[in-house]
Amino acid sequence: MSQYYKPKRNPNWNYGGANWKLSRSKIDLFLECPKCFYIDNKLGTARPPGFPFNLNTAVDVLLKREFDIHRAKRSRHPLMHAYGIDAVPYDHPEIDAWRENFKGVQYRHESTGFLITGAVDDVWVDPKGDLIVVDYKSTSKDEAIEALDQEWHDGYKRQMEVYQWLLRRLGFRVSPTGYFV
Repeated sequence: MSQYYKPKRNPNWNYGGANWKLSRSKIDLFLECPKCFYIDNKLGTARPPGFPFNLNTAVDVLLKREFDIHRAKRSRHPLMHAYGIDAVPYDHPEIDAWRENFKGVQYRHESTGFLITGAVDDVWVDPKGDLIVVDYKSTSKDEAIEALDQEWHDGYKRQMEVYQWLLRRLGFRVSPTGYFV
């Protein structure tokens, strides 16, 4: 058996277990394939992991470091100037936890009891105090992506919406506009 694929996980991480969370990616799995969601979350047999995108991960890490420099200075990044975005990286005590996989922004939905989570790439704040969700994306496309109008972009939009929803549930004012960098 592969060291990476462990089809039967500890039941504590399955639905009803002490560590189970409804993550943004699990929501996507349910929308893509409800049967796969059930097999994963109730029976504990996960899909084999996808191919690691090391370049994408490296881009995320480098962008986070770069925007963290501006977060510490409470200054606008040059990209924000270039695109006319009046905001600065949001300095919040939980920002590192919000960006951490398997932790992220968390909200307990009272009527279902679900702990819903999502790890944001970044959060900016505008002068009015509205939070702006930001997601870093890497692409091998030569042309600029001007609009999220392809079917495969639906997951990107849903991801942004889940992060916005989570922050709103925690009592933050959140801009309906998000950015993909």
